[in-house]
Amino acid sequence: MIQHGKPHSDQSLTIIILNLSCSSVGSFLYSAKCMDIMMNYCDDMSYTHTVFPNILGHRTREEAELGPEYLLVSVVHNLLNGECTPDIRMLGCSVLVPRCEKEKVLKPCRSTCETVRKNCYHAFEGIEMAWPYFLDCDRFFVSDQEGCYDPLEGLRAIQEERNTPEKPHTVIQFSYQSNAQMNSILKKTAARCPEIAMTYSIGRSVEGKDLLVIEFSNNPGVHELLEPEMKYIGNMHGNEVLGRQLLIYLAQYLCSEYLLGNRRIQTLINTTRIHILPSMNPDGYELAAAELQDTIDPENEEAQNYNSWTLGRGNAQNIDLNRNFPDLTTIVYSRRRHRRFRSNHIPIPDAYWFGKVAPETYAVMKWIRSFPFVLSANFHGGELLVSYPYDLSKHPLEQKMFSPTPDEQVFKQIARTYADAHATMSEGNSGRCENFGSIGQDGIINGAWWYSFAGGMQDFNYLHTNCFEVTVELGCDKFPAEEELYTGWKDNKEALLTFMESVHRGIKGIVKDEDGNGIKGARISVRGIRHDITTAENGDYWRLLTAGIHILTASAPGYTRAMKKIHLPARMQKAGRVDFVLQKAVVEPDMEEDYRIPSMGTYEHFDPYNQFERYTISEQNQNGEEGQEKPWWWSYFSHAHGSTPTWLLRN
Repeated sequence: MIQHGKPHSDQSLTIIILNLSCSSVGSFLYSAKCMDIMMNYCDDMSYTHTVFPNILGHRTREEAELGPEYLLVSVVHNLLNGECTPDIRMLGCSVLVPRCEKEKVLKPCRSTCETVRKNCYHAFEGIEMAWPYFLDCDRFFVSDQEGCYDPLEGLRAIQEERNTPEKPHTVIQFSYQSNAQMNSILKKTAARCPEIAMTYSIGRSVEGKDLLVIEFSNNPGVHELLEPEMKYIGNMHGNEVLGRQLLIYLAQYLCSEYLLGNRRIQTLINTTRIHILPSMNPDGYELAAAELQDTIDPENEEAQNYNSWTLGRGNAQNIDLNRNFPDLTTIVYSRRRHRRFRSNHIPIPDAYWFGKVAPETYAVMKWIRSFPFVLSANFHGGELLVSYPYDLSKHPLEQKMFSPTPDEQVFKQIARTYADAHATMSEGNSGRCENFGSIGQDGIINGAWWYSFAGGMQDFNYLHTNCFEVTVELGCDKFPAEEELYTGWKDNKEALLTFMESVHRGIKGIVKDEDGNGIKGARISVRGIRHDITTAENGDYWRLLTAGIHILTASAPGYTRAMKKIHLPARMQKAGRVDFVLQKAVVEPDMEEDYRIPSMGTYEHFDPYNQFERYTISEQNQNGEEGQEKPWWWSYFSHAHGSTPTWLLRN
């Protein structure tokens, strides 16, 4: 007899069927005495009779009800927050209480199981639960030719009566979600739009939560030649939550509107690779959300005002992630008078790695280096404005000092793109939140002029990579009430879309050699702007620029330089195409030397001591089951009768 509550081998299953059956094993039917279904969570099946032993080998109804399989069926609605139910429950019931007709047992259809698994697998992933073994479509379900039945036929009948066939539609629930619910929504969205969306993790937080990204592209998972890539990052400070919610809504909106045939959204996704990280600090969010919930008291207004300015701001190590990146801005200030110094691709000093680097910071740095991002925005709360680099004042004693990058005009254009498309941000009411004084003109401001700090993410993007990032402050309230979320979405939706579309401004092109091969790492310089960008793997590049006349130079070690003069019209909405062909030549000895920063290593030098690799998502648990930290839902099963369902743990 098979051990109760654990997966069984195909051989053992065959033994059970042979012991119970007098008919052909190949037809998956066996003689049995049919009895009424007496299990509460399975009493709405389309049939009324079952048999024991069941397909799993439970000999009696009482034995099945005490098993972890039935326990899972009974709580799956709560575990999955209402997703995929009653589908999962009814699918499980078809195995626990199989259909019995004319003293014969029928097995459920494999095709139904496969459909449910495809649509619901993401929900189990969202709570880090393995797909239940007893819903294995190949082991416990059979084909139409073998005499199966549809276990959801009763549910299908109800849906047909209500005349509610599934159609593409944009339905967004404007409420807060836990980290597990957020991940489930992202994976469900990607499953709904598999041709244009996928999810991937860039690493883990201190407490082991996935930093989950959802990507949108007409070819997800692949960098396409000349297709620009951009990113959105939310919830860097765990207690600043509106950005997190907006990015969850944005992902749902992009998927649904694409399916509905929205031409604007289809054009955007078909021409752009979009990466969305709703929560960079899931640990901090949990702390802030839990504390807020504990302090809400309808009878006491003061109890509703918790310290939203600090609680949950940092990660689980209490590190402020927006002060945790390498301070490359100070290096730029110290070297800016060098004749040929450029403020780009500044290497990370070795000394940085001896400090306290948060795993979330490490994961995002590695992510930024792994994709040819062109444009980015990270979302915060506490004011209503867009700030842009530099964040660190160029004078160490001045905390509020205008400190522009070489791309000041480009950054002002980028920042204004978001602010002008926002419902109220560009109205320019000075100090509207009364937190940091004046917010500048038209809702945008230079970061250091607003307030100065080192180790910020937007400075790191600009100085270490090709990416131009700005910081969007979404409002005075860091953790707005749930009823205000819809207003936040309405105020920001157009700005979110317009900002993504602006990645197509400026110029783009390919740098090739004489044989037509793309040159990786070639530099694109703009006269008068001491900040170069470099080509991606196949020689393609993107350079955000304002309208006007520009002189461009393409160069690479071992090749001659090439120069072109271009004119960008003021109302040009698409990037101008500017290609270069470089001829091979003898390397000029001093060509690259002036770009180097002494005693700093090279740009490619990253995590030189490999002390942070343990935070990457590729980490595997080498200690087996005993060393695995149990997820939050484990308490549902830890005290269950009989053996605990270790088959629900994702190893």
